[in-house]
Amino acid sequence: MSPSDRQVILELEHVSHSYRSRRDTFEHGVHHILRDVSLKLYEGETLAIIGRNGAGKTTTLQLMAGILAPSRGVVRRRPGASASLLSIGLGFRPDLSGRNNAILAAMLQGASRRQALAYLDEIKEFSELGDSFEEPVKTYSTGMRARLGFTTALKTHVDILLIDEILSVGDAAFRSKAEAGMRERIAGEQTVVFVSHALAQVRALCDRAVWIEGGAILAEGEVGEVLEKYTDSLSNTAP
Repeated sequence: MSPSDRQVILELEHVSHSYRSRRDTFEHGVHHILRDVSLKLYEGETLAIIGRNGAGKTTTLQLMAGILAPSRGVVRRRPGASASLLSIGLGFRPDLSGRNNAILAAMLQGASRRQALAYLDEIKEFSELGDSFEEPVKTYSTGMRARLGFTTALKTHVDILLIDEILSVGDAAFRSKAEAGMRERIAGEQTVVFVSHALAQVRALCDRAVWIEGGAILAEGEVGEVLEKYTDSLSNTAP
């Protein structure tokens, strides 16, 4: 099914985002992160957002998740649709155990406490945290936090899954396992927005791609075509 045949679940309309900074390098002390970005996310699709570091990709995900409000423009999410942002800097409660953080995360994504408790065995097994699942998250490595966050979102229900580089964390075996788990969810009509520098993963997982550069969309459409334009730009700017 093509995107045009699906319902829009989330939309950014002429969205800009900026903040004031004391650094003289920014125009009038304002850092413009996104400039007049408009895009639609369709139910059941997997959309890639690609671009160099600092292009505005993570900010776009944070706006989609409702963590940030745009400086200008509108972010519309279908009424009742839930969204979860998975990033390496995941906001777990560091004093709580992996188990209790998984319960809280599942409930924040709309699960009842009984449902959240029912997910725990699967979360512990898939995340491969072992006894560390019962330990405070403040003792976890970055990779362990990423595995817990990814697995909790994978095993509970959320309408829109927003992934910021998290499939690139961990050893090769877990990355392969995470990608297989994501493929299974995508086959079940999960809506995903995927930010990654791993272009092979983008090709394998995504239906459509958006290339952001300097806070603006430079290309949008079929994954292969957008990746070709992006990689050509990297070649042209290489020293």
